Amino acid sequence: MAYRETEHTRAKKAHTRQRLLKAARDLVAEGGFAAATAAAVAQRSEVAAGSIYRHFPNKAELVAEVFRYATEHEVGMVYQATQTDSSCAERLLAGLTVFARRALEGPRLAYALIAEPVDPRVEQERLKYRLAYAEIFEDLIRDGMAAGEFAQQQPALTAAALVGMLAESLIGPLFLRRDKASALQPIDDPQQLISELNALCLRTVGATHH
Repeated sequence: MAYRETEHTRAKKAHTRQRLLKAARDLVAEGGFAAATAAAVAQRSEVAAGSIYRHFPNKAELVAEVFRYATEHEVGMVYQATQTDSSCAERLLAGLTVFARRALEGPRLAYALIAEPVDPRVEQERLKYRLAYAEIFEDLIRDGMAAGEFAQQQPALTAAALVGMLAESLIGPLFLRRDKASALQPIDDPQQLISELNALCLRTVGATHH
């Protein structure tokens, strides 16, 4: 008779998988994807190293799953910030602010998600991640156009441009300000950076009153 997993066994496996993903995400936040080795993930999650491969067939799949795990949370935070009864411009600003603030508060993770060189398998996930943000902004732009708050435009094109601007505008301040030991340096005025980035994005969508 073929072996069939019990509900308890499935729940235990799911719990272990979640522990592995959280441990891997924390390692990425500390040192990038290079830090999320199988041995390091096993040690951080207090799981036997060999058991990792029961959940992830290889390192590339582990990293890809960690990328999905991390980005779903980040995208969710931005989406949640835009779900208010405010004007379209204010909703857009809320989403942009959350994106930028979380990147500034977690620069290592932000760089890993935005620009760190990765395996092609993970690069596919990065594209999905950018598209997810673009879909949020596209819906907001459509709403803003209908409400007369934003200029008439191609929402999908502008949304993609916003995602690109956010990523490129933050990479420099976050990761080029390094000392001789390549340590990350704090941003002099993060709120000013966020304000200028928000203003740039509002000009891009042709906001009429902000």
